Amino acid sequence: MIWTRTGGADDGPLLVLLHGLGGTGELWRGLEALLPDAWAGGWVVPDLPGHGRSATASSYDFGVQAALVAEALPDDRDLVLVGHSMGGMVALAMAGRLDRVQRVVGFSIKTYWPAPHVEGMRGQSLKPARVFPTREEAVERYLLASGLRGLADPGAPEHAAGIREVPGADGGWRIAQDMGTFDFGVPDMPALLDDVSCPVTLARGSEDVMVREENYAGLGVEVVTWDGLGHNPHVEDPAAVVALL
Repeated sequence: MIWTRTGGADDGPLLVLLHGLGGTGELWRGLEALLPDAWAGGWVVPDLPGHGRSATASSYDFGVQAALVAEALPDDRDLVLVGHSMGGMVALAMAGRLDRVQRVVGFSIKTYWPAPHVEGMRGQSLKPARVFPTREEAVERYLLASGLRGLADPGAPEHAAGIREVPGADGGWRIAQDMGTFDFGVPDMPALLDDVSCPVTLARGSEDVMVREENYAGLGVEVVTWDGLGHNPHVEDPAAVVALL
């Protein structure tokens, strides 16, 4: 089951906001606060499979994630997909499957995946989630996993979606993310783009060390660079993302 939160009106395309690896739908809160004045249609914010309040999946291949998210969306609305990092890959996979996707905006998508990077992620997926004695320590681990350390207040209530209490005599706390989510296969941006018929915009922060300008060169789509922003523009400056929309 995919957990979702909805907002806005029923007019126009439905905006779908897809978070990145390790995050939850709560990472879009700042952007959502700006949408009533900027977006005529409604929006839906899922927790991706194996993240936050959504159920785990047998595989976290982008195609599998795309199919699970699509099942959670109304089937009578045109869609605009916005994806951050891994969520951008899921958005492209969805657009390749659904004719009603009108546009994809993907940002902070890591496109350079040499074999050691892929094997490192697979190795991470085989490790058990670390259990911490306190909730506060689990929140700190969640902030690290989602890229929010230094960007978000550790005491903010929305972080509750990213952690889970461990039952049993020993107890403790862990991140809600299924460690299997680290094994999503070998991302192939050109192949994903070949399957998409709607317009695609890719964006990156100029200070994002994971996504360099040359990584987007030659893909044949519109590319936007946000000056001074890093890997999480939707958290650092949600107004910049809304302006692009």
